[in-house]
Amino acid sequence: MGFFASLLEWVSGLFFSKQAEIAVVGLQASGKTSFVNVITSGQWSEDVVPTVAFNFRKIRKGNVTLKIWDVAGQPKFRSMWERYCNGVDAVVFVVDAVDQDKFNTARFELHQLLSQPTLNGVPLLVLGNKNDLSGHASVKDLIKNLQLDKISDRAVSCSMKSQHNLDIVLQWLAGKSH
Repeated sequence: MGFFASLLEWVSGLFFSKQAEIAVVGLQASGKTSFVNVITSGQWSEDVVPTVAFNFRKIRKGNVTLKIWDVAGQPKFRSMWERYCNGVDAVVFVVDAVDQDKFNTARFELHQLLSQPTLNGVPLLVLGNKNDLSGHASVKDLIKNLQLDKISDRAVSCSMKSQHNLDIVLQWLAGKSH
C-alpha cells in the first residue's frame, strides 16, 4: 500500500503542485541559515558558517515547492535585502530573541526594509529564534520592541535547534504558495 500512496502523491503533485518564493533576512547570527537548513534537511547544527551575500535553496514539502533566498545579515549586505525581497511571495525576518541588545537595530532594519515601495503588500513573518535558550524574549516582547503592532502580519516564537513551532512556520509558508 505504501508504494501506491507514494505514486498517488507523486502524480497529484504533478497536477496540483504550488510554489512559493521566500526571502529570509535578519541581522547576522539570528539563525537565518539554521532556519533554512532545518526546513530543508530537518537537521540543526551548531556549526554554521556565516552567509556571504546569499544562499539559494529549492525544496519540496508535500505539493509545495519553496524557493528560498537566505540573505546575509552583516551590515555591508543589508542594502541588498530589498533586491532579494522584491517579487517574493513572503519575507521571513529572523530575530535572535536572546540578544535583546540588537532589538533596536533589528527594528530599524526591518522597518527600513518594509518602507520600500516594492515591498508593499508582501506578507511578512517575524521569527523570534532561539526560544530554547533562557532569557529569550516572548512574542509579546518582540511585538513591542520591534514595533510589530505597526505591521499587519505576525510574529512567531521558535527554535531551530529544538524545531519548536516549525510546523506553524511551514504551514504559513505553504499558505503563501500559488
